[in-house]
Amino acid sequence: MKRTYALLLAGALAASAALTACGGGSSSASDGGSSSETTAAAADSASSDTTAAASDSGSSEGGKNLVCYWWGNQVRNERTAAALELYEQNNPGVSIDPQFADWSGYWDKLATLAAGNSMPDVLQMDYMYVDQYARSGLLVDLTPYIENGTLDCSQISENTMASGTIDGGVYAICAGINSPALIYDKTLTDSIGLTIKDNMTMDEFFDYSREIYEKTGVKTDISYGVVNSYSEYFMRSFDIVPFGDKKMNGTAEDWIPFFDQYVKGLDEGWLIDPSIFAEISLGSIEQQPLVYGSSPETRSWCSFANSNQLEAPINVAPEGMELAITTWPAYDPVKSDYLKSAMLFSIGAGSDNEEEAVKILNFLINDIDANKIMLGERGVPAPTNVAEAIAPLLSETDQKVTTFINDVVTPNCSPINPPQPDGASEVYDLLNRVVEEVCYRQRTAEDAANYFFEEANKIMATK
Repeated sequence: MKRTYALLLAGALAASAALTACGGGSSSASDGGSSSETTAAAADSASSDTTAAASDSGSSEGGKNLVCYWWGNQVRNERTAAALELYEQNNPGVSIDPQFADWSGYWDKLATLAAGNSMPDVLQMDYMYVDQYARSGLLVDLTPYIENGTLDCSQISENTMASGTIDGGVYAICAGINSPALIYDKTLTDSIGLTIKDNMTMDEFFDYSREIYEKTGVKTDISYGVVNSYSEYFMRSFDIVPFGDKKMNGTAEDWIPFFDQYVKGLDEGWLIDPSIFAEISLGSIEQQPLVYGSSPETRSWCSFANSNQLEAPINVAPEGMELAITTWPAYDPVKSDYLKSAMLFSIGAGSDNEEEAVKILNFLINDIDANKIMLGERGVPAPTNVAEAIAPLLSETDQKVTTFINDVVTPNCSPINPPQPDGASEVYDLLNRVVEEVCYRQRTAEDAANYFFEEANKIMATK
């Protein structure tokens, strides 16, 4: 088991650097972060040291001391800490140490804790990592607690439960539902009489991009530098789940259309120049060309994000810019789109207070008062009764997102892909580099597809 921890530590540390672009800073299309920017000061204020505090969790003088660890921004940190305080008030003798970090720092610290067999009692988990951590024996199978009623999942749909289920065991519970979302400048599209439709096809997206560029000079950003989720979404239209057992599914030829969209945009002039991204933080919602660009050639009319990220660009958009939300484009919109657990909660293996940790998890998921404090910051609450209870309290933006999830995505989507296996982060790091080479005209679409597929298979073969 120690060897497993060491391997996980090495892999996570390597992956964190690759994932910083798609999850670091404030919020991104990868991590499903929400409206406010994460700050180092916020992370430092949680406690003196994550590793030391986690190892100190347990029972002392008849009380129960537990650690709850998550990544997030200032809003999430404050709301989650307040909810945990409510649990302590309702459960005398229980003390919860709230700890948090930004996206990349979170996984570095969690890998260290895993290597030292000191997992937090309650922790936030991402869909990209849940399979890896569960199979390494680092997460508790929650099935017995669901069966005995300690953890109530009766109000959560089967599709949503599937996101934390691995080989029949339940290792994570959805902390909030979101979906891929294209955030766009409605003020701009209205100014040229263009109506953006939901569930658009790729051809319609290309037509929109051409028309906007021709009439306004504003260009299009196709998820540059953070193509992880978008590439999976794109390939789902062709019934391809990219990752197989130690190999990539499909063929190199299947990837030509993915790279060709960048070539098409460059050839026709409407794709934003890759040099624009050299001076901004890739993956930062606040620095997307949608709201950050200072001239038509440095602006994009849209941004590939997640549904629970709408508020962040609204908060930093130039005065007079109205932003709206729709679905990502796809060759087959129903096949491609999906509902996703924006993030999940798990219980760390080896907890001295495992049952109490499950009760805390149940509280965060199901308690109405707790969720009135957190207000769906991690996404639409998974239990339907909780989502309905807090809906009237949500901001206008959050209510728009909830309507988008319920009325636009839910009736027009398919089950999400299985959790990504070990090696996926390295493959996506490779894919982002190859897309960059295509955008700098260093590779054709066909050459990029052949090179990517061959190198990706080499990576997966070693896992």
